[in-house]
Amino acid sequence: MNAPQPHWPAIRTPASNYIANRWDPPAEGGELAVIDPSDGAPFAAIARGTAADVDRAVRAAQAAREGAWGKLSPAERGRALMAVSNAILANVEELTLAEARDCGKPLKQARADVVACARYFEFYAGACDKLHGTTLPYPEGYTVLTWREPHGVTGHIIPWNYPLQIFGRSVGGALAAGNACVVKPAEDACLSLLLLTEIAAQAGLPAGAINIVTGLGREAGAALVEHPGIAHISFTGSPATVTWVAAAAAKRHCPVTLELGGKSPQIVFDDADLDAAVVGAMASKYRNAGQTCVCANRILVQDSVFDAFAEKLVAAVNALKMGNGADQGVTVGPLINDAAFEKVSAIVKQATDNGATVLTGGKGNAALGGNFYEPTVLVNVNDSMEVYNEEIFGPVAPLFRFKTEEQAIRIGNDTPFGLSAYFYSRDIGRIWRVAEGLDYGIVGINEGIISTEVAPFGGVKESGIGREGSKYGIDDYLEIKYLCMGGVND
Repeated sequence: MNAPQPHWPAIRTPASNYIANRWDPPAEGGELAVIDPSDGAPFAAIARGTAADVDRAVRAAQAAREGAWGKLSPAERGRALMAVSNAILANVEELTLAEARDCGKPLKQARADVVACARYFEFYAGACDKLHGTTLPYPEGYTVLTWREPHGVTGHIIPWNYPLQIFGRSVGGALAAGNACVVKPAEDACLSLLLLTEIAAQAGLPAGAINIVTGLGREAGAALVEHPGIAHISFTGSPATVTWVAAAAAKRHCPVTLELGGKSPQIVFDDADLDAAVVGAMASKYRNAGQTCVCANRILVQDSVFDAFAEKLVAAVNALKMGNGADQGVTVGPLINDAAFEKVSAIVKQATDNGATVLTGGKGNAALGGNFYEPTVLVNVNDSMEVYNEEIFGPVAPLFRFKTEEQAIRIGNDTPFGLSAYFYSRDIGRIWRVAEGLDYGIVGINEGIISTEVAPFGGVKESGIGREGSKYGIDDYLEIKYLCMGGVND
């Protein structure tokens, strides 16, 4: 059947980079089509930036650091970021539409992302004048202290699944520290960030504080990572790409903050509130069509409550409404592109070919067409299947049985990733044991959504390096300078 006709209001779709507070056409004049994930049809174009555009953006950022942006006091910098936060909320409808159509998200989810971005800027605004140094004990006659300074110009490579949230989390922190930023969004989802950067400029952010260059990763992204004027790189994306990013940065001894996804377990113990565990699984696994790095990718359920939990989960999944994000009441949109759809389809097929059972879903939605994949629940899954080992990035929940607490912790940690984990229990002793035993940077206890501006976001093992969000998220964007003063004459 034909894909549904989108019912989107008109949105601005500038086919230019945004550099030094103005629209800046790409040096080589190239463009890339912007594809609607719900039907695979192009509806706009973005600039195909190249190394020349990245260089121009870096120079604009350097000028901002040496000029109006760098000369602001911490308090003034905080007021500037607060003005950006207010401007985001004042333009919530335009940003919501851009994020929803570009990413294929339901409007409710996109609007929540806009508000979350505003909250990041609000949080960082309050932190600007609280980045303190220390004084250190030293022999008599010396004064020794530290202070913290920005790197200078930071580069940010933003993925397509949560452009606004991740922009707020990483760029907001870098700006709070006093850096100027050059951003390369994923080519699959750029529109909301282009509009946001113009909104920030209109709110009074000095020219060059934020600069956006769109384009392909192998062109604009590579040029950003390799540019000698970039003093720190923030990258959120796939493990396959990060190896190159980290190696390229290492050649210049450039520090990095890396977030590389995960294979999050959700553990449901036999003493858990099953209804709460289902609500958590739904919020974690099926939000953004499962295209979330912290979503529950392996749901581990204790034997004695497995069947009851599975029944409740299937009923909740069957109540979801899939469709075009512009339609009211839709809770699950399409996957971002054809490649994502094919990957999810292949993972589910490999599981079912090897003995897994589909309780609901398990295929593309033929009526909707495009890249819509039905919310899915699988059982009889084992550790030889890709669905156990690979990050799914789709609305597919594999359920696994376990018998003991020790087994649950072992299975939960049986992955090279370590971004987030979740578990449900009402036993306070078990809560402390399991929280300590899970080898993850983020652990949710009786809770399915745990990303917020006040908490550090990041993982261990192959899930990345460093943290973003919270006061800890500013640390990566600062250098520590140690000063030792002695022998000063009156």
